Amino acid sequence: MEYNELRKKYPVFYYHDYEITESNEEIQIVFDFEIKGLSHFNPQLILPKPKDQESCLNLEVFRRTAFSLGMVELVSYWKIACPPHVEVRCASLDEEQIRWWKKLYFHGLGEFFYINKITPDPDTFMDLFSSGSPITGKKDTRKYQGNLIPVGGGKDSLVSLDLLSPYRKDNHAFIINCIRSALNSSEAAGYTGDRRIIVQRTLDPRMLEFNRQGYLNGHTPFSALAAFVSLLTAIVWRKEYICLSNEASANESTVKDSTVNHQYSKTFEFEQDFIKYVHAYLTDQIHYFSLLRPLSELQIMAIFSRLPQYHKVFRSCNVGQKEGVWCGHCAKCLFVAVMLGAFMDNAQITEIFGRDILNDEEMMPLFEQLTGIRDDKPFECVGTREEVNYAVCMAIRRAGNTIPVLYQAYKESAYYEFYKDRIYDFTMFNEENLVPEEYQKIIRQRLKEL
Repeated sequence: MEYNELRKKYPVFYYHDYEITESNEEIQIVFDFEIKGLSHFNPQLILPKPKDQESCLNLEVFRRTAFSLGMVELVSYWKIACPPHVEVRCASLDEEQIRWWKKLYFHGLGEFFYINKITPDPDTFMDLFSSGSPITGKKDTRKYQGNLIPVGGGKDSLVSLDLLSPYRKDNHAFIINCIRSALNSSEAAGYTGDRRIIVQRTLDPRMLEFNRQGYLNGHTPFSALAAFVSLLTAIVWRKEYICLSNEASANESTVKDSTVNHQYSKTFEFEQDFIKYVHAYLTDQIHYFSLLRPLSELQIMAIFSRLPQYHKVFRSCNVGQKEGVWCGHCAKCLFVAVMLGAFMDNAQITEIFGRDILNDEEMMPLFEQLTGIRDDKPFECVGTREEVNYAVCMAIRRAGNTIPVLYQAYKESAYYEFYKDRIYDFTMFNEENLVPEEYQKIIRQRLKEL
């Protein structure tokens, strides 16, 4: 369906309410959104509570954060028809908050707009306003300590768990939905039972039905949603640090010479924006940061290659993550195989994936996207073009006379001539980060060991 026609037919989106209920074991939040004239939508979140925990539902910080979670959740439903007017009826927003949310929506939907050939104006694509009352409640006087570590099942969160192992007694692994790869990874790292917090997020099936009918669909800033879910979880479980696993590479745009970035809500820009928002409007007792921000994908893989206990359980493939398998055909699988190739033999890589990806000629178009031979990167969470080229050249040097098919063609390119004799500096430390000093020391020491 066509963007402008949908906006004319469905001009108003409402964020009506967020209903919170509590039992002895969990907290449930049900949101009420509406595209006027089309449908209501009621996604929900179920968050487990610590044993013998006092209720925090009356705390102002909890209620404000639950509302804020709805603000990021709503964009998944707004995108169905992209109504130009969005009215928030269950709280009040000041002008700075409105600017903050519109920036997140605009850049977080960059891929959605690009894929759907929509060229919106950042100021007028949405008129966001509020008509509700300020959210009030009791002040939070509780103490916070320890680390909440989001786990997705890939190499990055496993490296974070390993780096923070000295703090194990104060760590909790955090998972959104029962993704098999995340469950397997957290178990392999020793986080089970009450050391692992699993939050259940449920989409409204009506949204999925409208997608099937041909209404607008596409990528939304999931990592921004995960940020607010992790913050709400940290409030309930009183965790001082939320330790993400986003690397410096996430800052590079997906579409060359543009601001379109599949990983926008993993960027350092969003990380800074998010913590400023949290401290200004929610709480200053929780610190949100990416532990791996000082590192590149190549450095992270260098560390991960020395953690063989995780090589059989990690899964970075979005296609197969629910079942805990590698699909072996997507851009993410290929990217991980290429990065592993800088440190492992192809036989080892083939054993991990169950197929010889690097000798599959059908993967050539994706390979050329990853290296930069083709301008635009795949719409996946992958590293920079430069990192990929370094990894390929390192693998070629390792391979000797048994170079995989994808790399044989690469050797004829100008990229190979440019990178073949360059040596990667594994001691680099990206200073653009929010990592506490005590954790920076752990990272720097690990880099020395490389």
